[in-house]
Amino acid sequence: MVNLTLYTIKAVVMLDSEGGRVLAKYFGQDYSSPKDQKAFEKGLYDKTKRAPHGEILLFDNQVVLYRFHEDVFFYIVGMPEENEAMLLVILNAFSDAVSMLLRHQISKRVILENLDLVVLALDETIDEGIVLETDPSAIVARVSKPRENLSDVPLSEQTLIQAYQTAKEKFGTALLK
Repeated sequence: MVNLTLYTIKAVVMLDSEGGRVLAKYFGQDYSSPKDQKAFEKGLYDKTKRAPHGEILLFDNQVVLYRFHEDVFFYIVGMPEENEAMLLVILNAFSDAVSMLLRHQISKRVILENLDLVVLALDETIDEGIVLETDPSAIVARVSKPRENLSDVPLSEQTLIQAYQTAKEKFGTALLK
């Protein structure tokens, strides 16, 4: 029987054209030490640098989907029993969202200059290995524009200070009525 779980992603890694880390986020305990992460990234880069236009491989008993943009590799790492089509949708969503956020200029320099947006896009796409969103437009919308009216934002999505301000405003208007 197949073990069904929401935790589908083990890692998201972005490496430059020389194998240096641009961004990496690991989920789970497989690569808990920086030494293990660096060794995994080096092996992954060595395996994919010769075929930058490939999309899928089995590496270290894990399914890895990757894409190369200008001088940056995007990698999505999943369990060996994961559906490759689903992992491809996740890779496309994240890379397309980054592309839209960076105005289709995906290079190491531009990514590092806008690392905050890229990390936010990653957080809106995947959280602790669970896929949250696969629509790049929705990811970009959540990352790029702040909401001006806090009363439209659900209470569960507000920070503590924002929730306090919203409650204070609603309580004040209720007292005035």
